[in-house]
Amino acid sequence: MAPKFSPQRLPHTPDGPYGTPGIAACTADLSKVYGTGDTGVVALDRVSISFGEGEFTAIMGPSGSGKSTLMHCVAGLDSASSGSVRIGSTELSGLDDRQLTELRRDRIGFIFQAFNLLPTLTALENITLAMDIAGRKVDGAWLDRVVAMVGLSERLGHRPAQLSGGQQQRVAIARALVSRPAIVFGDEPTGSLDSRAGAEVLGFLRDSVRELGRTVVMVTHDPVAAGYADRVVFLTDGRLVDEMIQPTADRVLDRMKNFDVRGHTN
Repeated sequence: MAPKFSPQRLPHTPDGPYGTPGIAACTADLSKVYGTGDTGVVALDRVSISFGEGEFTAIMGPSGSGKSTLMHCVAGLDSASSGSVRIGSTELSGLDDRQLTELRRDRIGFIFQAFNLLPTLTALENITLAMDIAGRKVDGAWLDRVVAMVGLSERLGHRPAQLSGGQQQRVAIARALVSRPAIVFGDEPTGSLDSRAGAEVLGFLRDSVRELGRTVVMVTHDPVAAGYADRVVFLTDGRLVDEMIQPTADRVLDRMKNFDVRGHTN
């Protein structure tokens, strides 16, 4: 029988006040319940976790484990039922709708399984769209660096229909990085790609951490994808149950096999 996992064992769980240097985002006793009374479904159960600056974290777990709900709450896409969520030193529960929108725009990047590109715009226009709408000037040097990293320098004038799936996801990655967000969230970002394109995208996400100093949090069901991360955290039944530092695909797969349907380790 494996020892019971405690969230306090996570190396990046803050011991002091929120806003601790080196912490991009964190939660404390985060719970999310859908519905009320006897029909209520607990999606997250008192989850405390932090994500270090310049770190690539993968979140894994069986279907219904709460991994996507955790990401959505930390990213400000869904509200918590109780507990705390912070991006840096900013408590999300204290923000009104306008402030939350501005935080997501200015400090958070998103990459999803669906590329969500506008078909009438070029790759470059899709990359800078959010900043253009906000009236913010794009840092040309940073844009060039991001575009070069994802290998799109020769494709900026192409529209999405002229790009492969992997190239479209690279556009989405560049779009997420161009505003220099504090943290980038990816929800199954390689789920609709073949293995070769998926490997390229995962490599770019890893490079964005190592070369650009970004923080990446990725939800995935794929052990190969998780193997690109610096650490993997595992959820079952809405609770953190384990973690792995410096994962490999084989180690992650072996660990996932040890989770039974009740969310315990054998």
